[in-house]
Amino acid sequence: MFTSRRTLLAGVASLPLTQTALTANTPAMLRYDLDLSVVREGWDGKKCYVHSRAGVIPPFTSGNQSHFPVVVITTQKHFVRGNDIFDGLEDFRSPDLGRSWQGPVAHAGLQRRRMGPGVEAAPCDFTPQWHAATGRLLGTGKTFWYKNNQQYAASPSDPIYAVYDARRRTWSAWERIKLPALPKFKNCSAGCAQRCDLPSGEVLLPVYFRPQPANTDHRVTVLRCGFDGQTLRYLEHGDELELKQKQGDGLSEPSLTRFRGRFYLTLRTVARAYMTTSLDGLRYEPLRPWRFDDGQELGSYNTQQHWVTHSDGLFLAYTRRGVNNDHVFRHRAPLLMARVDPQRLVVLRNTEQVIVPETGTRMGNFGVVDVSPLQTWVITTEWMQQPPPGGFAKYGSNNRIFSAKIRWNRVNRS
Repeated sequence: MFTSRRTLLAGVASLPLTQTALTANTPAMLRYDLDLSVVREGWDGKKCYVHSRAGVIPPFTSGNQSHFPVVVITTQKHFVRGNDIFDGLEDFRSPDLGRSWQGPVAHAGLQRRRMGPGVEAAPCDFTPQWHAATGRLLGTGKTFWYKNNQQYAASPSDPIYAVYDARRRTWSAWERIKLPALPKFKNCSAGCAQRCDLPSGEVLLPVYFRPQPANTDHRVTVLRCGFDGQTLRYLEHGDELELKQKQGDGLSEPSLTRFRGRFYLTLRTVARAYMTTSLDGLRYEPLRPWRFDDGQELGSYNTQQHWVTHSDGLFLAYTRRGVNNDHVFRHRAPLLMARVDPQRLVVLRNTEQVIVPETGTRMGNFGVVDVSPLQTWVITTEWMQQPPPGGFAKYGSNNRIFSAKIRWNRVNRS
């Protein structure tokens, strides 16, 4: 079900936008309403917020003794005339389900760090997520390294993490996950990844890495990690997934979920999106391109996809070609969501729904958070770079951070 761009743009002008979507022929008739709102907007023409994603501190936990969850959005500014040149991370905080927002607040522990003469590393591609076993908000991501404020050849990358102190409302200093001292882990990233926490408290964190430092064809694996509330510690890693045929820079930006005892992994490549499944989260079936149930390829390429997981249904959030969006960079808007058939491993075309309308600019770097048993939010940002024909003003972009609130009609027991 695709809603026309004209209808949705009219809604953006008078936010919040409310839509209703049925998930056709689904067990227990799972339905959702969608409420779209703006966390903040505006920019200075030089830097814009990007990589906005949220984590949640549940009610009646350490640092939150209210009846409402506390939502924490992390984000950072990007130099629009550079390529992946980022400031450190900031956050916004809402104690009332998004009715009001506090911030942005910059945190000393999440800023760039001097790594040598003229060399700095910035934390980025960050995703916060509640870790129930320790009662902590744990964020993961990667580093970009700069020399004289520019990326440089053979720069490393690291999977990183930081922990939020809900009482003090601040983040710990970002740390690198200590991986085995192997050449393939010199350039390794947990950027933009959805992780899966096990009932034991162990963390399954998907990452992508270069098999050799000079080889840019990334592979993907899942790290099994221990977390004690302070330190995220590598224990082992699973299959090393790769494309047999050369495609751009290989596999990247993997996201993982668990649905009814099975693990599902979605992956980015330059040409198309892939997926695979696993029974234990470490060993995976052969990769397969994402397709609709009519056999056509999904049309998502060179950007990430993420999971929206409800106990009564599995959904994919993504961008793709073919929705009146040829003017958008890499077709990275609108943001769409559709139900996945977990047996056939296809996207059900007639359940496709626009969850964030396109406004001329890309929105492909986004995140998903379970706010409560009845709400899941998708957070994304208008990335103000490489304006479309006619410029941003023609389409109405203004570096908004959007919150698409999915309100379920049934309790999510995931």
